[in-house]
Amino acid sequence: MFLELTMSQTQTAEPIEIYLLPGDFHFGDENTRISTVLGSCVSIAVWHPLLRIGGMSHSLLPSRGKSGNHVLDGHYVDEAIELLLREIGKRHTRPAEYQVKLVGGGNMFRQPLSEKVFNVAGSNVEAARELLVAGGFNIHAEHVGGSGHRSVIFDLCDGSVSVKHEKIPVYPDG
Repeated sequence: MFLELTMSQTQTAEPIEIYLLPGDFHFGDENTRISTVLGSCVSIAVWHPLLRIGGMSHSLLPSRGKSGNHVLDGHYVDEAIELLLREIGKRHTRPAEYQVKLVGGGNMFRQPLSEKVFNVAGSNVEAARELLVAGGFNIHAEHVGGSGHRSVIFDLCDGSVSVKHEKIPVYPDG
């Protein structure tokens, strides 16, 4: 008698390592680990705890600001969420079934932002929160705002998101 064992029955496979650059998006299975580094950008990580699938984006801006016929682009929060929704639909699952973690949106300037300056980081976080809720998602955790950059690792085998936050000192004007 011949017994075939899958990798998961004998040992854990080394995860496929995916590094997201700004604008990148990836959706994978339990053998995937996704990482990136964020400043004012945001990453949205979604994970299905029963199927152990999920994805992550790295977005620079809330929106491209114009409608039209264009290919979806992960550079923009609104389009990254649409990419996530498409992948979720392909798997016949629903957004509410996923655990969502939002990371990033750090101020990268040493001076506090004046009220006259467009706050990219804050706008990214606000857009992500609003659009995730509108898309039927529930945000389970977030590590957003503040100053400096974040190194992020999202492991799809267990849905964990590790964040290392490197703060930068902010000096008052003058």
